[in-house]
Amino acid sequence: MEPVVLTTERLRLAAFTPADAEDVHAACQDPAIQRWTSVPSPYERRHAEDFVGRHVPESWRDDTEYTFAVRPREGGPLLAAASLHHPRSGGWEIGFYTVAEHRGHGYAAETVLAVARWAFTGLGCPRLEWRAQAGNTGSRAVAEKAGFRFEGTLRAGLEHRGTVRDCWIGALLPSDLGLPSPIPYLPAGPGPGPA
Repeated sequence: MEPVVLTTERLRLAAFTPADAEDVHAACQDPAIQRWTSVPSPYERRHAEDFVGRHVPESWRDDTEYTFAVRPREGGPLLAAASLHHPRSGGWEIGFYTVAEHRGHGYAAETVLAVARWAFTGLGCPRLEWRAQAGNTGSRAVAEKAGFRFEGTLRAGLEHRGTVRDCWIGALLPSDLGLPSPIPYLPAGPGPGPA
């Protein structure tokens, strides 16, 4: 797929380019980003160059992951990043971070909603999942602000640097945003079903 550009009232989301390497490198020096996300630690310049020069374009081309650099709509510094990928057949997952000095302004939730709307309307996604290491309260707050429903804790549900950890999981459905589902959804009824 050719990269798309998404806009919100305040933000412009576009695929990272090689020119973004310095901004990505600087953002990923943040200990919180290294603690809670899958970026390498320590995060070196070569990691950023490989990410924006090889990983992002290949992932868009191969339809495996759609990663966005988030900046003010009129241009300016890197505020956040978001990635949409489908690691399982039929499943879609979103990940994100906010650059440290731009936290607390609602950019991540606004970004997540923009990517979710595109996933539901442009890609036919029937369910979007959010996962984070248990304890990542910042990520959970963003997901809940964007409308994700917390569904529980998966024991040993996330591998992070060679260790499996418990992870929180939540989901957003098209109907949560007032959008039609690409396939019918039949929620579970009340009470136990037949054994």
